[in-house]
Amino acid sequence: MHAKKLILFVRRPRTVAWCAVSFLLLLAVAGCALRAASAADGRWVTTWGCGPQLTEPHNSPPVPLAHSTLRQFVRTTLGGKLIRVRFSNAYGTDPVTINAAHVALSAGAGSAGDGDIQPDTDRALTFRGAPGVVIPPGEAVLSDPVEFDLPAITNVAISIYFGNISASIVNGHPGSRTTSFIVSSNAVSAPSLPGASKTQHWYIITGIDVLAGPSARAIVVLGDSLTDGRGSTTDGNNRWPDVLAQRLATNPPTADVAVVNMGIGGNAIFGGLGPAAVDRFDRDVLGQSGVRYLIVFEGVNDIGSRSSSMATATNLVKAYTEFANKAHARNIRAYGATITPFGGSGYYSPLHEQERQYVNAWLRTNTVFDGVIDFDAAVRDPVTLTNFQAEFFPGANANDWLHLNPAGYKAMADSIDLNLFVP
Repeated sequence: MHAKKLILFVRRPRTVAWCAVSFLLLLAVAGCALRAASAADGRWVTTWGCGPQLTEPHNSPPVPLAHSTLRQFVRTTLGGKLIRVRFSNAYGTDPVTINAAHVALSAGAGSAGDGDIQPDTDRALTFRGAPGVVIPPGEAVLSDPVEFDLPAITNVAISIYFGNISASIVNGHPGSRTTSFIVSSNAVSAPSLPGASKTQHWYIITGIDVLAGPSARAIVVLGDSLTDGRGSTTDGNNRWPDVLAQRLATNPPTADVAVVNMGIGGNAIFGGLGPAAVDRFDRDVLGQSGVRYLIVFEGVNDIGSRSSSMATATNLVKAYTEFANKAHARNIRAYGATITPFGGSGYYSPLHEQERQYVNAWLRTNTVFDGVIDFDAAVRDPVTLTNFQAEFFPGANANDWLHLNPAGYKAMADSIDLNLFVP
């Protein structure tokens, strides 16, 4: 059995849910194929991931990706010695050709500068032993495992040299909050990319798995822009899941817990931007490796973007219940997070606030979830109760009274009891 020669494809789905079922089956096959790699030494755990979606025209790459190198930076959470990388063309209408792909550690604290990497850490990825792969429309690929010394909480560069790829329809994640670099040559091993075109989006990449210890496990956060990090610092990695990951890593009982941020800006449980949470749950939550915990922090866009009706609140409760039941069926602990205040935003009305309070009251008292994470209590103004505290206001660049600044996201992360993630 060739442990390091694996490629996984997900046939073009009619629905996101069917795509997820296919992907889960293929991951099971992968587990068998990689028995020699993992043996009894550990288990595959997703150390970084993002929720894929169709890239809107205004979020398209600033220059063509065809026959160019795209270098993207991600913040991994759990460390190890062997990794594999996921690439997706789930929403594409044309094949994507990857001629070469490399991974390396960032040379800086983030992806600022010229996309600098540590050259001595550069490693080539392979796909069934080949240096490249063609990803058909609607499919996804998992690279062969590669030896890579990955520290905990670190910035990793993924460099892709493309062949043919559509200039308009690309699988991506707009809210990367990190700088990506594009040059019109094969520069996957270049120490830096001076003169590169820059963008603050991710394309094609959707996850990194690491072979970790047998007790290693992952938290998946299902969320919207508050989880995706709007209002956080570009290249700062100070979204609340980032801060949570740092806390977990320095706490011995949880040092082997990864955090996978599946927030999508503008997302909602029943609609919004990107695939609705009810449609992407199987793929984005159950499709990750080594998941043992789920945090559901969705609902504000459902309430704020719909006409005031308690039907929205009751439908949210039904969806939360479905999510918890699905998680429990996979032996995953599920935690519900209260909806943070939005007083002063365009979402606010007395009836919308009534819905938020109804949902939060249910979250605090229900027996469906395994516990509650009370973000509302962590950031709300103690006087108005309908606004978040003034020190968490993100300023003129996000003047909506819906999203928080890094201090607000830190307060959210600091409010979480780490014992929730101890076996």
